[in-house]
Amino acid sequence: MNKSSKLHMKTDEFKKQGYKVIDWLADYYEHVEEYPVLSQVEPGDIRSKLPEKAPNTGRAHDEILNDMNILMPGITHWQSPNFHAFFPCATSGPAILGDLISTGLGVNGMSWATSPACTELETHILDWLVDMMDLPVKFKSNSKGGGVIQDTASSASLVALLCSREKASNGRTNENGSNGDFIAYTSSQAHSSIEKAVKIAGIGKNNMRMVDVDQNFSMDSSHLRQLIEKDISNGLKPIFVCATVGTTSSTAIDPVNEIGKICKEFGIWLHVDAAMAGPAALCKEYRFINDGLNYADSYNFNPHKWMLTSFDCSIFYVADRSQLINTMSILPEYLKNKTSTSESVFDLRDWGIPLGRRFRALKLWHVINYYGVSGLQEFIRTHMENTKILRSWIEMEKDFEIVTPTPLTLICFRHTKGNNFTEKLLNTINESGKAYMTHTKLNDQYIIRFSVGQTSTTIDHLKETWNYIVKTSKGMIEA
Repeated sequence: MNKSSKLHMKTDEFKKQGYKVIDWLADYYEHVEEYPVLSQVEPGDIRSKLPEKAPNTGRAHDEILNDMNILMPGITHWQSPNFHAFFPCATSGPAILGDLISTGLGVNGMSWATSPACTELETHILDWLVDMMDLPVKFKSNSKGGGVIQDTASSASLVALLCSREKASNGRTNENGSNGDFIAYTSSQAHSSIEKAVKIAGIGKNNMRMVDVDQNFSMDSSHLRQLIEKDISNGLKPIFVCATVGTTSSTAIDPVNEIGKICKEFGIWLHVDAAMAGPAALCKEYRFINDGLNYADSYNFNPHKWMLTSFDCSIFYVADRSQLINTMSILPEYLKNKTSTSESVFDLRDWGIPLGRRFRALKLWHVINYYGVSGLQEFIRTHMENTKILRSWIEMEKDFEIVTPTPLTLICFRHTKGNNFTEKLLNTINESGKAYMTHTKLNDQYIIRFSVGQTSTTIDHLKETWNYIVKTSKGMIEA
């Protein structure tokens, strides 16, 4: 690596240790399903095994790599084929290698000039994705809009909210502070990041309206209209609506078409959050999730959930990039350069919250080129089919009931013995280390969420896990 200083790792040593790290990772993936999925340690267990003081003299990298033996018991194995909690965080070999190159290059893509390839590759790939997923062409860079990679959907939602705030105030909020009359709306089933964004943006929790949901836990658009009209009559200013395609609790899909028409009527910014669900649109038969996007001012989905791309990689599109740039742009003297002031390029520092930006597009480039569109479609379709089969197994067990529709790859179910039993069953499964699932509460019912979508999960893994759930529940009843 460094040919002059004795302090740094030399090229030969870097190669030697790099091979060992790759070998370690390869071995990990070969044996990942042998680990307990949920970490079994108690709070403080890991720190108790770490040295009290930092080393005064540097250690050999072999020793440092061996420290993973201490850390591994504290790892919850998100890449296990038996990880069914939250939503998938599915990575892949090509993504890891692309991310490794990004880390190795160590560039900061805050502006076009600081690494032109970082900006242009990102813009190019996101234009690809518009075509691959049949998204509205207004999100392409050759239109008024464009796309950028954020870290997570939480950041994307916050940026969208900030844009809506500045659009509503014609930029005055950035100059004079928040306006207490601004109101934001989202479903009671929307992700908690929307409430967090409202707080950060200075809108205020009391100026956030939770819209009712229907029997399928999708936003009730008629209630949205009622809330908007009431706020307007009270002299308030509705500025932002977040619709969700694939809610966290149940993957409910809000009626974006209906919501979009309301937003258009009242001149309200519509943001659509499809963090987990978005990649389904790679397949033509699942493009119902795109319904209504023609009304969206901004849109987000996460390849780091269900598109084989390492965390973090969240795609954020806007229909009018000038709204985004006007909201986020600051240009101190030390950031000025010939190309930035010419307006001939995108400086993606103006498209999000942080100034510095990793070369995230590299891992997405590796994934799309390695699998191709057809390979990514096969990945999505396999999980969709496997979810249908799993659902049929659950339906055949009289002691269990499915409580929500299954539009994608999340099944919400409970045991017929009620909340306490269902909760105890989930805890028993998770503590066994054989699988990991999480819960939600819907209509005061304790619900187990069985999420499908990890990279290496097969129908055999699902069958083994389901059989274990049934066996465990029967054992609990007999006890």
